[in-house]
Amino acid sequence: MKSHPISAFAAHIEALGALVDAAAAAARDEAAAAARKARAIAAAHELSVNPPTPAAAAGAHGWSPLQAAQRVLVSEVACALRIPERTAETLIATSVALVTSLPATLDSLAAGRISWRHAHLLVEQSYTLPDTTLAEFESRVLPFAETHTAAQSHRKARIVRERMHPETIELRHEAAVDKRCIEVEPAKDGMALLTALLPAATAHAIFDRLDRGARRAHNAGDPRTVAQLRADSFAGALLGVGSTPARSLKHKPLRGSNVYPIHGPDGVLVSVTGADLIDSTLSAPDLAEILASVRPRVHVTVPVLTLVGRDDVPANLEGYGPIDLETARGLVARAPSLTRLLTHPETGAVLSVGRRRYRIPEELRRWLQTRDGTCRFPGCSKNARRCHIDHTQEWHNGGSTAHDNLAHLCEEHHRLKTLTDWTVEHIVGGILRWTSPTGKIYDTQPANIVAG
Repeated sequence: MKSHPISAFAAHIEALGALVDAAAAAARDEAAAAARKARAIAAAHELSVNPPTPAAAAGAHGWSPLQAAQRVLVSEVACALRIPERTAETLIATSVALVTSLPATLDSLAAGRISWRHAHLLVEQSYTLPDTTLAEFESRVLPFAETHTAAQSHRKARIVRERMHPETIELRHEAAVDKRCIEVEPAKDGMALLTALLPAATAHAIFDRLDRGARRAHNAGDPRTVAQLRADSFAGALLGVGSTPARSLKHKPLRGSNVYPIHGPDGVLVSVTGADLIDSTLSAPDLAEILASVRPRVHVTVPVLTLVGRDDVPANLEGYGPIDLETARGLVARAPSLTRLLTHPETGAVLSVGRRRYRIPEELRRWLQTRDGTCRFPGCSKNARRCHIDHTQEWHNGGSTAHDNLAHLCEEHHRLKTLTDWTVEHIVGGILRWTSPTGKIYDTQPANIVAG
């Protein structure tokens, strides 16, 4: 019998299948590596909380020995893996839970049958279950996870957890509400993400109100998309428009609706419904008054040649990074006051601050804030305005109040430097060199190159 040559299409499919198999094998390798990392981190945690000699008791304003050990481990892991400390905390907690509470899940991860995402979500759902129920929880969820996506496995785990949990959902929700918060993180192209963790009913009510108002405005002829209208209404409400009573507005609603087109702060057109302006399920007039009275504050550094139109070097928004020139010029034009920063057009070095009075404490603080931008501990991005200015060499040990002995540290990292074996020194150009308790060295760069 003659053998027929493989058709070009069959060869194409075979090659495609081989590449998919290679990707799947790489995914199994990634899962196995994640399992090894989890075991190493869990062992490090066990070692850090059980030192060979008892630690000294904490001072009145310090951490307990256990707290200090935990903070050192978090900082060491975060710096070594180049991840945020909150991510390091989650990684440590997940690793410990896999080793101590969900060993079959860890074995499945090591064998490549599930991904790290699967394992993390199963751990997340197991946290508040009693220890005596974890083996049953794992046996009911893990086989499903090995043949389904992480999202599907998460839903399955959530359902199983609800059925197995001894506490009512009301009690658990009451505890979860205490964790509500709002965070901001940079996005691309001059944008940022503002994320709120709220009770589900509150979050859905907020979105529904924004959505209904946006759709009414869009249907009435507003050229913006519904998504854009939701975002504009949200921003306008928080920046002072949303607290204005509808009856006091001089604008008329758009035809066929109760949507009011309002010129909000900075001339931004914001559309909100009349009902939204006077009706609220959150009875907090004091909060509305506070929000209305707060003037948003941003710190923008603009090269002088850019400001006058002779260059296009990007401006810098403190706590974010480069922003477009039109936005920067607009912020400068509307600023109630300016701190004069002359920058070298080639190197970006700050040549002068204010009236060159940086040796006066207030001027020196501005100088340091411009130089540092954020907390100067490795990986920390907390805005310098929310940080302490720390004497690198302590004042009582002979340290001077000078720019090359001062740096911004957030409260957490100021305590880490003071209460643990982390050390830091200034080297040239505003660079700080940190040495961890295990002897690892990390350099942090200033946000701006500043003449000293």
